[in-house]
Amino acid sequence: MNAQTQIELEAAAFRRLVAHFQQHTDVQNIDLMNLADFCRNCLAKWYMAAAEERGEVLDYDAAREYVYGMPYSEWKDKFQLKATPEQMALFEAKKAAKK
Repeated sequence: MNAQTQIELEAAAFRRLVAHFQQHTDVQNIDLMNLADFCRNCLAKWYMAAAEERGEVLDYDAAREYVYGMPYSEWKDKFQLKATPEQMALFEAKKAAKK
């Protein structure tokens, strides 16, 4: 496989991942963090970092809007649930284990 084809396939997979997250609003970021150690916000940060590495200006709010498919505040109001004590305990335990 040539480099351009690889880039195109990676870009298509990324777009599909973003679309999947946009369609599955029931999947909470805390669950993603606890299970996969990344969430939509992480993905937005990686997208922003990739833009910066290429000399493009992209702020965090714009990157999150791309990933969420709407402004983050809107997504949060519509879809984000309050994390349960169990979810937060697991999150904190995993965070402590990384240190």
